[in-house]
Amino acid sequence: GPCYCDQACARTLDCCHDYAQTCPVIPCVVSQWSAWSGCAEPCKTTYRVRTRHVIQEPRNGGEACPALEERAGCVEYWTRQGTECQQSLVPALITTGGFGKARKKRAAADGNERAGYCVEFQLVAVTPGCLHSHHSYTRWMLYLREGHTVCVECQHPALHPTSQLCHGDGTGSQRNQLLHWQAVGNHRCKGTWRRIRQLDACSCPSVHSFLFI
Repeated sequence: GPCYCDQACARTLDCCHDYAQTCPVIPCVVSQWSAWSGCAEPCKTTYRVRTRHVIQEPRNGGEACPALEERAGCVEYWTRQGTECQQSLVPALITTGGFGKARKKRAAADGNERAGYCVEFQLVAVTPGCLHSHHSYTRWMLYLREGHTVCVECQHPALHPTSQLCHGDGTGSQRNQLLHWQAVGNHRCKGTWRRIRQLDACSCPSVHSFLFI
């Protein structure tokens, strides 16, 4: 009689003699990923999306289809109308203050050295990932401890040419508002802080001095 493509026969051991030829296993086939979308919302840490679609459904016990949507972290610093986000909403990207010496030398050589400024913050929350910074270029993250006051310097080329501010410096934030920061070089090292004040020059110990990127 006719051979029916019922994969249960593989378990009950009563498949037709020509089952494998008549009912070949066909796995799911999906398209390539689409391009990434824009951020779901501007001016905040959110996500972007990419999708793919099913070209061939699985048949006869073939491999099931994989996920058809993927999300990734995303930040956009511009509104849908093209204006810059408020500084307080932009997460600050920071690195060790020791990097500033080489940066200042390059800026002076290029004739681009501008007067910067410094912002004092009190660290409120620090992720455990900051303590797992074993590479020599990430050891500075060990000095990011909850409750400590840190100085973060804004200098060329992080200074925005128009506003003369650095992204994420907390300008315009409300008193005691929690602001977000992210350490460059270790995506697991991030946290929140409160802006204390802006200074014309940094006065913190060198281990607690950092730079806006």
